Amino acid sequence: MEATTPLASPVVVKIGGSLYDLPDLEPRLTRWLTQMKDTPVLLVPGGGKIADAVRELDRIHRLGEDRAHWLALQVMAVQARFLMTMVPGVVVVEQLEACAKVWRYARHAILDAHAFAQADEGKEGALPHSWTVTSDSIAARAARLLNARKLVLLKSVDWPCEANWEEAARAGVVDAWFPRVVGDLSVGVLNFRRAPG
Repeated sequence: MEATTPLASPVVVKIGGSLYDLPDLEPRLTRWLTQMKDTPVLLVPGGGKIADAVRELDRIHRLGEDRAHWLALQVMAVQARFLMTMVPGVVVVEQLEACAKVWRYARHAILDAHAFAQADEGKEGALPHSWTVTSDSIAARAARLLNARKLVLLKSVDWPCEANWEEAARAGVVDAWFPRVVGDLSVGVLNFRRAPG
């Protein structure tokens, strides 16, 4: 049997949907991820304007948070495949258990949030079906389940890492559920619009 080198602890990176309108998102993200080539990375896509459209449909048609939640997760599954077309070497995974195989081939994994949430449903600590939960909390949940060494939130805002997450939620930097799920995770917030292009 061939010996394998143990994988380093992963980093989970949430890519904010607010960044999808950056014309140079593809080269910028590719360059940024190149700096992490020796680190196992799980990307979690935000929903962006399409998820905002689901919010608006919920407001107009009163779909209910449960149905709207699952629709928004399907949007995130589409965004995962959108990002896969942009970033070389990214593989969509539906289960966290599939990440290790992807990482062994020196590739980055990107989460199908809909499939992940379906598999996580009913488990202790599973996220509620509510607009208080966005890709921020989904990324934090995945990071905790993976025992990730760090969660990086790529956003369009600045936020000091030492700040209180309850305060960040009140300011709209993270979703309202995030402070409940983040626990003792090491979290960094990067204003990716200001990152070198």
